[in-house]
Amino acid sequence: MIKNWPAVLARVRAALIRRGSAEHEAEDLVHEAWVRLATYEREQAVEQPEAFLMRAAINLSIDAHRTRAQHGEEVELDDDALVDPSPSAESALLARERLAHLSVFLGRLSHKNRAMFLARRIDGTSYQAIAKKHGLSVSAVEKRVASVAMLLTMWMKGW
Repeated sequence: MIKNWPAVLARVRAALIRRGSAEHEAEDLVHEAWVRLATYEREQAVEQPEAFLMRAAINLSIDAHRTRAQHGEEVELDDDALVDPSPSAESALLARERLAHLSVFLGRLSHKNRAMFLARRIDGTSYQAIAKKHGLSVSAVEKRVASVAMLLTMWMKGW
């Protein structure tokens, strides 16, 4: 009787992985070998159960390799691999329409307000730098950007 089954199973699993089995396949092979050992022990005593388990697992891995070689390699696909991450044609069309609607809004703004809004929201320029460039106070720039953002929110409502 083996006293430390978890350690024995871990050694057999590690041996299979070193021989080229995938981790999940090694786990299955160890389980199948353990079932074979238990079945064999019903009929007769096994003097070295750890050696029996190791030999059975290795033989099972050899059989599995031969089966794959004869029938062609199996390909496992993740569920994520089947999902196309690109947007649908409908999503792309709607995005282009929203962008065109946004462009109309930006075209209606004064040059100064558009420049300040885009500098802050798109380029990430600080309020201080925008204020310095346009000769305004930081508070005035903050108010203009907030005002444009509010108008934009109302303009894009429903889009």
